[in-house]
Amino acid sequence: MNYKNIIFDFDGTLADSKQCSVLATQNAFKALRLHIPSADTIEHYMGIPIETSFKKMADRELLKDEYKLLLQTFREQYKQLESDLLTVFKNIPEVLHKMVLEEKLLFVLSSKKTDVLKRNLQSLNIGTYFHDIIGSDKVSHYKPHPDGILNIVEQYHLKKEETVMVGDAIYDLQMAKAAAISSCGVTWGSHKREQLTEEKPDHLIDEVMQLVYS
Repeated sequence: MNYKNIIFDFDGTLADSKQCSVLATQNAFKALRLHIPSADTIEHYMGIPIETSFKKMADRELLKDEYKLLLQTFREQYKQLESDLLTVFKNIPEVLHKMVLEEKLLFVLSSKKTDVLKRNLQSLNIGTYFHDIIGSDKVSHYKPHPDGILNIVEQYHLKKEETVMVGDAIYDLQMAKAAAISSCGVTWGSHKREQLTEEKPDHLIDEVMQLVYS
């Protein structure tokens, strides 16, 4: 992919957080005695913030204090699990290193809070490759709204035709389309190739190294 500016999703794109996210979510719902969502349901909503997905996964309307406690419990559970379960996908560090050597501008745009995102990137030893790191607390509207991409494009004076969004979820591809930039779906994350294909991405790849050799 011959782009100067590359915006990456984090979960399911740079890092394998599936098991961590599923367990933390199920533990949080169990702790509040709510119906526990299946792994498939949790995976479907990966890519959008828990502030949105948890309401969709709950089998009833949540009370305000209950909802806040659910989010807090999830974050506590995730932090406990991440050191053992969060891993960087094979060849991602090498790909990022090569991109930086080629003087590409790299960004991370995630549905995680920025402080958690930075902590995760640092623990995986890939944080230094990125020009900026943008979490859900830095946008006015969550994925698939294009707010995050548009903010990056405007702040760093990027040309849209030189910019691509790379992600494993349909929400990343929908966001890129709404922002009028190119999109690249990756099949090693939460959403299956068939789901990604329906969004008609500009690129769809199955191997990490295809990010630099395709």
